[in-house]
Amino acid sequence: MAAYVAGDARAFEQLFARLAPRLHGFFRRSFGEQVADDLLQVTFMKVHRARQQYQQSLRVAPWIFTVAARVRLDEWRKRRRLPEDADEEALARADEAAALSADPPTSNDLQEAVRAALERLPESQRAVIHLHRYEGMTFAEIAQVLGTTPGAVKLRAFRGYERLRQMLDGVLR
Repeated sequence: MAAYVAGDARAFEQLFARLAPRLHGFFRRSFGEQVADDLLQVTFMKVHRARQQYQQSLRVAPWIFTVAARVRLDEWRKRRRLPEDADEEALARADEAAALSADPPTSNDLQEAVRAALERLPESQRAVIHLHRYEGMTFAEIAQVLGTTPGAVKLRAFRGYERLRQMLDGVLR
């Protein structure tokens, strides 16, 4: 990242090659393939514009995922018609209320059942689980990325994992 900030185009290519697939997966879990492509481009445009603000004391992945989380939140605000000042907490409340009525997955294939169960989670829980399980971030890092508290992240993770256990109970037996 330091080389990219200094103007090294090859450093950007390396950064993109390393993080783009992970960011794309983060967006794809929330919105699907086509929207993920668009949001990935928006994220890297924002990273490019903000590259001078990067502090070398920070880990690169959480910093870029913070940018991506803001892009994701903006997309959810548009889709849910939430006010522009709605934060992760407002999205979580709206999303959890809608997800309570979701039907459990019916697939007998374990991988497909897990995928379907993840898709049925509220977006706020799905994002936390993705960053925790697939990106290996700590709860403190996730809180920083999502602009919330570690306690809120832990609560979303607990609720998300618990809901997954409930939805997958019949499939895992």
